[in-house]
Order: sequence, then structure tokens, then C-alpha cells
Amino acid sequence: MVLCDGSKAYRFNTVPVAEVWPEVERAECLARGAALKWASGVFCQPEHLERLSQYRKRESQRTASIHTRLKSMVQSYLEGVGWGLEQLREARTELKEVSHTLKKAGLETNGNAEGVKSLERLRDVSVNHRQLLAAVSNLPRLYSVRSMVLETERLVESRRLLEAHARLMDLERWQDDILWQLHGAAGTSGSALSTEDQELVAKYFSGVGQLVDALGKELWAVVSSALAVARQNPTPFVSAVRIVEREEALDQVLLEERGGPGGNNRPLPPRRPRCWRSCFFQVLEEAVSARFRSVSYLHTRGPGLAGHLSALQHAIMADLATVRHLLEHCVPSHYRLTGAYLRASHYCLHTHLMQVSSWDLESGEIFAVLNWVLHIYNSPDMMGHPELVVEMEREELGPLISAEGLEQLQNKYVQSVRKSVSEWMHKALQVELQDWQREQEPDTDHEGFYQTSLPTIITQMLEENARVALMIGESLRDQTIQMGLYEMENLLNKFREALVEFGKEHRRDPSNNKNKFYLYYLLASISNCIILKKSTESLQQQQSTRSASQFSRTPPNPLAALDRAVRRACRLVMDQLLLDLQPFLPSLLTRPWLVQGEPTPKLCHVLERHLELYGRVRPPCRQCLQEEAQWLMVVEYVRALMQKRTVCRSAEERRQLAQQMLQDDQLFRESFQCLEGDGSVADVNPLALLPVLADFIRLKDPGMLTLELSGLVAKYPDISEEHVSVLLDIRGDVSRDIRGAVLDLLEQSAPPLPAGYRPIFTDILVPPSTMAFCLPTAKCA
Repeated sequence: MVLCDGSKAYRFNTVPVAEVWPEVERAECLARGAALKWASGVFCQPEHLERLSQYRKRESQRTASIHTRLKSMVQSYLEGVGWGLEQLREARTELKEVSHTLKKAGLETNGNAEGVKSLERLRDVSVNHRQLLAAVSNLPRLYSVRSMVLETERLVESRRLLEAHARLMDLERWQDDILWQLHGAAGTSGSALSTEDQELVAKYFSGVGQLVDALGKELWAVVSSALAVARQNPTPFVSAVRIVEREEALDQVLLEERGGPGGNNRPLPPRRPRCWRSCFFQVLEEAVSARFRSVSYLHTRGPGLAGHLSALQHAIMADLATVRHLLEHCVPSHYRLTGAYLRASHYCLHTHLMQVSSWDLESGEIFAVLNWVLHIYNSPDMMGHPELVVEMEREELGPLISAEGLEQLQNKYVQSVRKSVSEWMHKALQVELQDWQREQEPDTDHEGFYQTSLPTIITQMLEENARVALMIGESLRDQTIQMGLYEMENLLNKFREALVEFGKEHRRDPSNNKNKFYLYYLLASISNCIILKKSTESLQQQQSTRSASQFSRTPPNPLAALDRAVRRACRLVMDQLLLDLQPFLPSLLTRPWLVQGEPTPKLCHVLERHLELYGRVRPPCRQCLQEEAQWLMVVEYVRALMQKRTVCRSAEERRQLAQQMLQDDQLFRESFQCLEGDGSVADVNPLALLPVLADFIRLKDPGMLTLELSGLVAKYPDISEEHVSVLLDIRGDVSRDIRGAVLDLLEQSAPPLPAGYRPIFTDILVPPSTMAFCLPTAKCA
């Protein structure tokens, strides 16, 4: 088969397609099957054969289009193959030419090798000539190196720094030129600069390196002393800054020419780059740190710490004034010397204060540190000055002490104050216990109430601590108050225990002269608790509302401790009242009492003396004590009645007993008339019980006892069957039937205790009845 492409023809061997590509036969079978399937679907009805010519024409057009595209593709492929073959022919021709040229060049090179060997002698002579030329040209400089080094040393010692630096730059330039010339000569000869030559040059110019060190030492001495001597003579500082800028510019030029991309291969001079600008700021920071160290650390501990911080403040502000108004004008603007000083001083202060915070500080020392850090440092007198605020914001220095450090310092302050408060409270309690043993009445305030020094000491101490802590911040104030309330609670618990022990000691020997004013100091203790309660409520009101959630511990409850202490003291006062009444109670409601009326006046005398002393107690405990005394007297009176010391034998005796009870009630009311005057009588007046009992005993008709009992139970629902039975026994005229009816009524009508009702009969136990021994007879059965 032959395919034509323009003037070219390509012949291919014709081989059956099925033998070359067996897939073609398979594809043809699949195509025939698909065609038959399509035809069977299109021509399934005889009438469809009418469109056979249309389908044949359409398929012929499609087949012709496919053949055209195939031919076009094959034609394009053949053109590409022909172009590639042509390129291969041209490349083969060019390779033959290049190979021939290289062979000729190799033959010529071999012929010139002998000529090159004859030029080596000439090259050696040229190298020696260049070395001699360099030596001759550098002889004047080499001879003057020693004298220039000495001259430069003299200039450095006399602090003529600019002149010394100019001479030093000349010496360094000579050293660099000589090394470069030697390096170039060595490079021309095809070898590197020998170590021997380098050591020779370094040894000859060894004085230059020493001059650099000496000049740097003088420069940094000037920079470090700038804060101290710049006001008298800023010229040395200006010279030092100019030298630093020269060195910085020279470092930059050398790095760009020799170290940067596109630069020559000339090596950097020895000890370059020097980076003296960075050294300048490092020396400045060291100078600031030295200024901090120069502030006297003597007497820093204790009260001297506040003076030490004040000295730091004055030193920093004086240095800042020197930097801003003098040194800032001696340096380029991009130095931002004020900001650099602020950074250095801030870092030094941070380090120093962290060191101070790690000490075992007392509360006053911690307060001085916190106050200085939180208020003085950022105040307008220091870093909060309007001209410094912008610099501080630009530097973004952050806090002087971190939030964690401040929290630790505040906790340390609270613990220190707590230790002091605990010690003072313990001492105050010991003084209070000693006051209880005094053989004189307690002191009184301007209102005439008994009190001791305890509440004044505690109140002033806690309020002063809260006021001082508020000078630092509300958070510390809240922590201090919280701590104070904890200590107050502990003190009150110990105070209550001391009251219990005080009462035990008195009960062991009531007649002891040391206990003569026992009751007085109990009453003073109650007044003290009232004062402490007001102080506690005031402290709690000062706390912010969010403070309670900030403490993980259970919040203190000093008011509950106060209530327990007051209750204990009131109980001891009532015990003392009962102890004073006890000698007269056995004679109450007896036959002699019924005839003579004794000992009720003596009881009233004891009550009046106690009530008079209760008037020296602060409200509301004064009223509480008076009411408790009233309840105590009534309970003891009814308890004496329940002992059946007098059993009536006739109506006259019942009348006489009731009349005497009413007289006693009148005497008691006269003794307790102070309660009515204060308008503080309880909702249920216990003295109202005596007339009711008297009416129950005086009732003439026993049949009316059920009605009388109904009224009694309505007023006093805690009365029991035993109490009523004793009252019936005292009457002495109640038959068995009436007794049964009365007790049945009581059992049926026992009402529940109303809300707020204070039981009175519950505290009165009825003594068991003593039955006479008898033999079991039929009558008894």
C-alpha cells in the first residue's frame, strides 16, 4: 500500500487487518450485532420499510464523514512523522561536523603544550615583581605603623576619641590593603594566602586590635557615665555616638561590598562587623542596671522598703529627665533613646521587684510594694506623665508584675495580715479574760452600757485593715474583709468557750469574792457581742457582691457565731438569776406563804436588782434578757405550784390561795413594769398565766371546770393531762366523775401548737405521785 504526501510517497506492506489487529474482528462483530439490534427495533413493522431509503442515505452520509475524519487524522500523523525524520537527518550531519572540529582542536592543543611550559618562568618573574611593587608602595606606611599606634594610644588616653578613631580607621585601612594585596598576589600564583603571611601581618598590626579594645573601653565608659555627667559636659557622649555611627556605617558598607550578593570576593577585615550600635544599647542597659544597684539597699527591709522604692522613683525620674531633655538631642532620632531607657528601667524594675517579692515580707512591706506597683508607678508623677504615656504605649512594656505575681503578692499580704490579726485577737481575748477577774464593775460607754476593750480593739483593727487594703484595690479589700470575718468567727467560738469555762468556774464556787462581778461581766460580754455584730454587718456591706463567688472555701459566718455566743451568755445570765432566786423558791406556795405572803417580796427584790443590771445591756439583748427573766419567774412559780405544796381543804382556802396568787402576780407586774414602759412585751405575756390559774383554782362550781379548762387550753395549748390533774388535786373538791370528764375533754380537744407560740408548760415537769403502800384487799381491787 502506498500513501502520498506531496512529493513524497510512503509504501507499507499490505497485511490482512485481522491478522495484525485481532481486536478489529471482534469490534466488527459487535458492530454488526448492534446494527442488527437497531434495525430489528426500527423495522419491526412492514410499513416501516418505506423509510428504508432515508435511513440508508443518512447512514451513508455518517459513514462518509467518519472516513473523511480518519483520513485527515492519518494524513496529519504522517506529516509529523516526516518532519521528525528530517530533523534527525540534520542533527546527524551537525554532529559529524562538531566531532571533526573537536578532533582538530585536540591536535592543535597537543602541539601548543610545549610552548606553555616555556611561559612558567615568565609568570614567576611577574609574581615576584608585583610583590616587590606592593612592598615598595607600602614601605612608608609600614614604617609609620608603630608611631601611629603610639599616637593613637595617647589620643585614646586623653579621650580625644574622634581623632583617635580617625587614626584607627587609617591603620585598619592599611592592614586591609596589605592583606588584599597579598591575597591577590597569592591568587595570581594559583595558591591561597599562606598562614605564615597572615600571622606576619597580624603580628605587625597587633597594636591595632589593642587600640580597638582600648577605644571601645573608653567609648563604653563614656556611654555608661552619660546619665551621671551629661549635664556637666555632654561632649564626650556626642563624640562616642558619632564614632558608633561611623562604625555602623562602615560595617554596613563592608557587608554590602564583600558579603552581599554581587559583591567582590575580598574578605572582611579582621573583627568585622563590630556591631557597636547594639553594644551601645547593651552598655546603656547595663548603666541603667548599675544605677538601680547604686540605690542604697541598706535598711531596705522593714520600714526602709518604702524609702527604698521612693529613692528608686526619684532616681528614675531624674534619669528620664536627663535622657529626654539632653541625651535625646545628642543621638540620631532613630535611636529613640527615651524608649530604650524606659525598656531598660522597666526590665530592671521587673527583675528587682520579683526579687523583693520573693523575700519573707511583712504586711507593711507588701503593702509598700503593691502600692508602688499599682498606683505610684503608673501615676502622673511617674510613668503616667502625659509626655511619657505615648512612649510607654509604643514600647508595649506590659505590667511591671504579672497578674499571677500580683495575685501571689496579694495572697501573701492577706496571710501576713491574717497572722497579725490572729495574734492581736488572741491578745485581746486574753486581756478580756483578765478583765473578767477584776474586782470592779466593767467600764461603761457614753450611753451607760457596760463594755470592755475587746470590741473596740477588734473593730478598729478590722476596719483599719479594710481601709488600708482598699488603698490597693477592691479585690484586696474584699480578701482582707473575708479573712477578717474568718478570724472573727474563730474569735467568737473561742469567746463562747471562754464564757462556758467562766460559768463553770463560777458554779464551782459561787461565793468566791473573785466572782463578785460575774454577772456584770456577762452583761458586758453581751453588749460586746452587739457591738461586734454591727461591725461585722458593716464589713459585710463593704464587700462587693461578686466577692463571695471568688473564694473556694466555705464563706465565714460570724453572725451565727455571734448568735451562739450571745445565747450562751444569756443562758448563763438566766442561770445566775435562777441561782439567786433559788434560796426563796422552796418557800413559795407553802402554808406559811399562804398566811404571811413570804417570800414573794424577796423574789421581787432579786428580780428588780437583776432587771436594773439588764438595763446596762445594749438593745435588743436588754429586752430579751428582761423577757427571759419574766419567763423564768413564771416557769419557776408554776413549777412550785405543780409540786402541790398546798392542797386546799375548803372553798375558803381555794379563795385564799387564788387571792395570794393574784397578789404575787401584781408584785411581779410591778417589778416588770419596765418592759411595758419599753413597749417590748412579748406577744404571749407569761404573767397572764397566773390570773388564769388563780381563776381555775378559785372557781366555786366544779361543774364549770370543763368550761374553764377550755379557755385555759385555748390560751396555753401545751398544757398536759398531768398539769391539769395536779391543778384538780390542788382544788381538793373534784370528784372522780368530774375529773374524768375534764381529762376526757382535754384529750379530745388537744389543739396543735400555733405558729410562733412559745410553750411554757413544756418546760415544767410534774413530779411523780407517791402512792401509799397498802395490802391488796377487795376494796382496793
